[in-house]
Amino acid sequence: MNRRKFLAFTIASSAMAPWRPAAALGEASRALAFRSLHTEERLSVIYWRDGDYVPDALERIAEVLRDHRSGEARQIEPALLDLLHELLGRLETDAPFEVISAYRSPGTNEAMRAAGRGVVSNSLHTVGKAIDVRVPGRTLEAVRDAALALARGGVGYYPQDGFVHVDIGRVRRW
Repeated sequence: MNRRKFLAFTIASSAMAPWRPAAALGEASRALAFRSLHTEERLSVIYWRDGDYVPDALERIAEVLRDHRSGEARQIEPALLDLLHELLGRLETDAPFEVISAYRSPGTNEAMRAAGRGVVSNSLHTVGKAIDVRVPGRTLEAVRDAALALARGGVGYYPQDGFVHVDIGRVRRW
């Protein structure tokens, strides 16, 4: 490959790469804040420091993002936390996520599905890979558009219910 083709390939590849906050190249820590709308619990935590996830922080996140109906908790996938961190960067805010639903136990998920609540049987919520949120100071449209621009998973837009769903499954939208 000659120099001209190499440069053209490099430029095209970087244009298609997922957006990353500038600090991601050398950041020392990553933080997130949450407010559960069902329990009113709040958490602001550094979940990643010096190149590694902080186990105590991951446990605290799992507790706040637990299934508020059953009380069951499960670790939230770190890749989802990274997606949320990038989403805040794209939205240019450090506001806490207002959480409608994060982890959902299989029993809760099935009860919601049976009641016609619009949930699927194999929901990524049941494995800690999905979250339904809104961001204070940002419109739902802005949150949706920022999540879509990241192209890192599924994005569901629910303006009638007041939230945006993001997950780390395959890239798709609804």
